Amino acid sequence: MSALRQCYNIEDLRKLARRRVPRPMFEFIDGAAEDESTLRRNTDAFLDYDLVPRYLVDVAEIDTTTKLLGSELAWPVIMAPTGGSRLFHHMGETAVARAAARSGTIYSLSTMSSVSIEDIGRETEGPKMFQIYVLRDPKLNRELVERCKQAGYTALCLTIDVPAFGNRERDLRTGMTIPPRFGPLTLLEFARHPAWVWNFLTKPKITMANLIHQFDEAKQDVGSVAKYVHSEFDASVTWERAEQMIKDWDGPFAIKGILSAEDARCAVQIGASAVIVSNHGGRQLDGAIAAVEVLSEIVDAVGSQAEIILDGGIRRGSHVIKALALGADACMIGRPYLYGLGAAGEKGVAKALEILRSEIERVMRLVGCRQIGDLDRHFIRSRRACSSVTNNIK
Repeated sequence: MSALRQCYNIEDLRKLARRRVPRPMFEFIDGAAEDESTLRRNTDAFLDYDLVPRYLVDVAEIDTTTKLLGSELAWPVIMAPTGGSRLFHHMGETAVARAAARSGTIYSLSTMSSVSIEDIGRETEGPKMFQIYVLRDPKLNRELVERCKQAGYTALCLTIDVPAFGNRERDLRTGMTIPPRFGPLTLLEFARHPAWVWNFLTKPKITMANLIHQFDEAKQDVGSVAKYVHSEFDASVTWERAEQMIKDWDGPFAIKGILSAEDARCAVQIGASAVIVSNHGGRQLDGAIAAVEVLSEIVDAVGSQAEIILDGGIRRGSHVIKALALGADACMIGRPYLYGLGAAGEKGVAKALEILRSEIERVMRLVGCRQIGDLDRHFIRSRRACSSVTNNIK
């Protein structure tokens, strides 16, 4: 664990994961669509905002607690849904759910997860959200929703930004396609990671655990199930279908993939209790606006009617503080905890959360904020807005 102890930020965890996970799996975590400009912009856009600290404030004790999606949280960062996590470490989603529960936050399980709804439901008593897509088969959609109710999930999240699949060129090069197409160089890469290979061969087969009951035993491999799911994505889905899903769930409901005030208003109108401002981590539409760039506009449009969650580009606690100052109620992370998972399993995920939480607490003290709820736009300035004012004066 000495390598993990020497990880002082999320980038250190990323580098450690890169050493410990075979290249096709690491590139799947790390990569995005086409030129990956949106991936980079998601994080770089935080540089366009500067924090404005207030001093001589008593910050000996600070309060990071918040309420989100009907659950009391210890701090305002929740775990994004990520599919097939056992590809990165044999404990997969189980490790992430455990770490999230101990940290006092929400874990979001993906439809495409490699551990089932029921197994994660039994694993922890922490708050859990299930992420779902609108599939062509309405019976399957209803079945997934009912299974979540029975397993004690506290919220549902509908992802809407996949009418077509992003062109992830890194995955084409490494063979992480559906089905996988691994060449000789990739097989050599696996040979360089014997611990990963040992766990792959000796642990239960990796598949999409929520959907394998749809298949004969001979066709339950991850490639076959993933191919089926991809064929089930419905490009004709509309707000009316989403509204029906909200009614079927009848509880805290988030819509993920919102990048415009107009869509945020539509989400609220059909009954969503939260909107997740997200571009899918840059993995779908390259060239899409960075999530933080549109955050203020969405907060101004619906912030009084729904909870706002910022997803995309979070690598530092200061990024979380900036998002909250701009009006978000919480942030969502994916890659940061996957880097931790790949680096050291459950202990690596816990390390990622520990790093971000300690950074958040430190920044709160440094900007003179005692409670998460006190963060507002008095604590932040946009460089673009300041530049525009300066130019007008000139």
